[in-house]
Amino acid sequence: MKLSVLTLAAGMVAMTSAHATWQQLWVGSTDMDSTCVRKPASNNPVTSVSSNDIRCNAGTTAPTSTCSVAAGSKVSVEMHQQWGDRSCANEAIGGAHHGPVIVYMSKVTDALTADGSTKWFKIFESGLVDATAGKWGNDVLNDNCGKQEVTIPASIASGDYLLRAETIALHSAGSSGGAQFYMSCYALKVTGGGSASPSGVSFPGAYSASDPGILINIYYPVVTSYTVPGPAVYTG
Repeated sequence: MKLSVLTLAAGMVAMTSAHATWQQLWVGSTDMDSTCVRKPASNNPVTSVSSNDIRCNAGTTAPTSTCSVAAGSKVSVEMHQQWGDRSCANEAIGGAHHGPVIVYMSKVTDALTADGSTKWFKIFESGLVDATAGKWGNDVLNDNCGKQEVTIPASIASGDYLLRAETIALHSAGSSGGAQFYMSCYALKVTGGGSASPSGVSFPGAYSASDPGILINIYYPVVTSYTVPGPAVYTG
């Protein structure tokens, strides 16, 4: 019995350590650390696509400031398993939590107080990168010390935005409710923009529990193609 309890406890520790949080933001080569992220209460995933937590995660703390970024420039979102641990010796998200990386933006009135209930447009996605090797978007994230670089669309209007970084762990997604969603929202102030106002989707609402990119067995039969959930990437 003692052995069983110890084994279970070890398994739970391993499972928790495999969870992760989007934490930091880079504007170009400038490390903004966690100054403009809505910090989630924990590194646990959201598992319901119909919960308001699917917007920016659960129990978030408002950021202390916005991060200023020029339209058309690059930012990098950064994920790690434990808050504040940026060691590249550890995987950004471990435990074979394979799945896509997706980034959205939403135009808001005040990025410091916005709750994610506004419309979202997708600016980046990386799904099944190499079917032969079984390599996914968040495996690339692990290769890059938790960082994913994306471009802020040059055409969008200046102003306040939320940027929503997400990875979906699909290791248990063979049954409904098994997919694990990890997301954080960053408060941005976009400068030097154009006039575009991309149409968007709502969270909850953008995903269904039965979407082929959410309800999927990635182990058998062997996955040779993958449809990333949500709308097409905005290219304007």
